[in-house]
Amino acid sequence: MLTEISYKPSYSKGIDDIASAFYNPSMKHAISYDRISGYFGSSVFIISWSALKPFMENGGKIRLICSPLLTDEDRNAMQTGYAAQNDEVIRAAVLREVSEVFNQEHLSAPYKLLAYMIAEGIIDIRIATVGDTAAANIRRLFHDKVGVFGDREHNYVGFRGSMNETFQGLSPAGNIESVDVFPSWVDERDRIRVNEAQTQFENLWNGIIPNVRVMAFPEAASAIVREKARNANWEKLINEVRISESIADKWCADIRSGKKRPRPHQYKALEAWEKNDYKGIFEHATGSGKTYTAMCAIRHELDRGKSILVLVPSIDLLNQWFDEMQENIYVPGLNYLLCGGGHNEWKKNGMLARWTQRHPDEKTVVLATMDTACSSIFLNMVSGGNHLFIVADEVHRLGSSHRQRVFSIEAGSRLALSATPRRYGDAAGTAAIFEYFGGVIPPPFSLADAINAQVLTRYFYHPYTVKLTLAEQEEWDTLTKDISKLVARAAVKDAEGIFNSPTIKKKLLARARILKNATAKVHIALTIIAAHYQTGQKWIVYCDNQTQLQEVLALLLRNGYDAYEYHSEMKGDREQTLEYFASCGGILVSIRCLDEGVDIPTTTHALILASSKNPREFIQRRGRILRKAPNKHYAHLFDVMVLPNPCEGSNEEKTVNIVTSELARAIQFGEMAENPSCIARLKNIAIDFDVDIDTAKEGGFEDGTE
Repeated sequence: MLTEISYKPSYSKGIDDIASAFYNPSMKHAISYDRISGYFGSSVFIISWSALKPFMENGGKIRLICSPLLTDEDRNAMQTGYAAQNDEVIRAAVLREVSEVFNQEHLSAPYKLLAYMIAEGIIDIRIATVGDTAAANIRRLFHDKVGVFGDREHNYVGFRGSMNETFQGLSPAGNIESVDVFPSWVDERDRIRVNEAQTQFENLWNGIIPNVRVMAFPEAASAIVREKARNANWEKLINEVRISESIADKWCADIRSGKKRPRPHQYKALEAWEKNDYKGIFEHATGSGKTYTAMCAIRHELDRGKSILVLVPSIDLLNQWFDEMQENIYVPGLNYLLCGGGHNEWKKNGMLARWTQRHPDEKTVVLATMDTACSSIFLNMVSGGNHLFIVADEVHRLGSSHRQRVFSIEAGSRLALSATPRRYGDAAGTAAIFEYFGGVIPPPFSLADAINAQVLTRYFYHPYTVKLTLAEQEEWDTLTKDISKLVARAAVKDAEGIFNSPTIKKKLLARARILKNATAKVHIALTIIAAHYQTGQKWIVYCDNQTQLQEVLALLLRNGYDAYEYHSEMKGDREQTLEYFASCGGILVSIRCLDEGVDIPTTTHALILASSKNPREFIQRRGRILRKAPNKHYAHLFDVMVLPNPCEGSNEEKTVNIVTSELARAIQFGEMAENPSCIARLKNIAIDFDVDIDTAKEGGFEDGTE
């Protein structure tokens, strides 16, 4: 019975493990669970597997009232429609959600278990949308989230708090949440609170609350669920989840109870890396948790007596890694040595050599920037050998000829991280990386995988177009003519040869900057923001350089927008700027320093002016806005494409090159977007300029900025 549990008045993540201290024991002793939740995710069963089996054996039933994930387009349609049309919009939104979750070829155990429980009536779901004029206490129910567990003896325990019925809501790895708890048998006040929650739930469930629309789970969605649940064995599925939990425990960066655990894609990659003799590259999408995955590997290797060397491409990432390792890795007596970014202690008295030697009784981690690590003094001092574990973040940065010097360091265990480990147009640099680290650990964890696994946020893509000025077009044409002459003179026939020529590459980069700095971009930035920005939203505007940044910033400020800059050379405190952005929103005008490593997960909108032919740059920028955050369900990406300005005597092939380079980025953005109409627009552009769209999307090259 629930009365066997000694409940605290409240639980707060960071102090309490809400899942193991409150949620799971309640589920285990209950036969009913009524829940009002903002949103619901089947990954919650990764947390509650130990409680689900007795709950289901006891004939337990769950009634869930939750909200659909509505897009801006859905909301606009509902504002202008009538009740029947609004219901159809909601049904379509639910069907979209269910289709994306359950129409995967290989469902994971939690999804299969959810399908079984819905199909068998163990979970009964109703969909509710709350109007703006609904009573304040009803709106609060959906904002605060309310639930009631009940047992056979009619004892009830209610709770109210901020957590959704999701993995992020319950897991120590998820959002910071808290709940207030009120058992019906403790005192009169708590009994009244339970009764109030039960009454509100029943009224909502039966659709008798004014200005709240409640509907049954759509039949079309139920049909998909029934198909996926066919021949499912719930006990076997729960056991699969239990085994997954055990493997996750094995790889935790912090092995203490109740701490953050790796997700399935993370521990599966770690298991494969172990089977590959502790060598390999994790090709995982930006935002999918590569850093934490590596920290799990580091904790594991520390337990095996390894000394650790972590290489990162920038000072910002050096500091970020140091902070996150201290937060996430728990190994008694662990010591850190930082190298680079003003940290020079490692040079004194052979310190680096001692820290990277074999230490049977000590635990050491050396964190170094890549530029520091490839210096002669560092390479001469480091103590390589089978005892060393080397980790490289954003490993593609090690492919340049100078940084490849790092590959002379001998290490028994090796792990590299990158969403895009292959260097575009640089086969030699890619081969060097793969030879040293041992190739990609299959399977890669793609952007599509991350979105389907609810690791990243789904997004909408909005391409806009501007034209080069006549002067910019003439400069482009002149550079194109120069490049053609250089290629012909050198008798270069293939892309690899072109990119290995410093002179040709310099010309290509100069030409690319014409697109990045096209004059029309500054004014269309204001046009886009004026049309779409709403107070309180969090926008990032990516600029190419200081001149463009200052022009955009000044234009936004003159027009009354809450805009401010963020870059490595800015005056003022960068950290305070990010804190203000996270809490107050506004428009953050930035340049390259956000491309790698810096996390601003609350960002909901991005406007890209610094167009790039390097796929890595736009993949990373997209990843910046797709990171999960509380109450963030969709992201929006605005992209400014530059089209040629054909002038008299211009060469058609030269203008086609512009369109091809812009489409390379746009198609990859559009293919995973929630609004497929954007691809139709891109195809029309390709047709207008006689460009093969399939060939265009394979384009790209390293820009050499490292």
